[in-house]
Amino acid sequence: MLVKLSKDPLKLFDDIWEGTQLPATPAFKADISEDENAFHIEAEMPGVKKEDITLGVEENVLTIKGEREQKTEEQGKNYHRTERTYGSFSRSFNLGELIDQDTIEASFEEGLLHVSLPKAQQVRKNKEITIK
Repeated sequence: MLVKLSKDPLKLFDDIWEGTQLPATPAFKADISEDENAFHIEAEMPGVKKEDITLGVEENVLTIKGEREQKTEEQGKNYHRTERTYGSFSRSFNLGELIDQDTIEASFEEGLLHVSLPKAQQVRKNKEITIK
């Protein structure tokens, strides 16, 4: 019998909806980087107010939700193409066990959401056993 002991570290931050029948375009574009102390997510959210964004973590999944309000159309203006999207959106990322969820921080400035995900203290998984 095989037992899965831990999550695949290469799946860290995978979009949880990847591979499903949902639209291929994500709700917003995000860059994910890492330094020695934390992982960082920078998400583009032009036209969204800080008050319209929520973040939450549940069962090692970070979910970013927001809403972009549609401005009323101007009278007498004929649109030939509308590419901007409006309404509610969300995107979720697997965090795994490498993140200290109690110290996650977020800031928002000029349409860019920055989420700092501090790394958890390394759990010692190796132990030398003396043979008697």
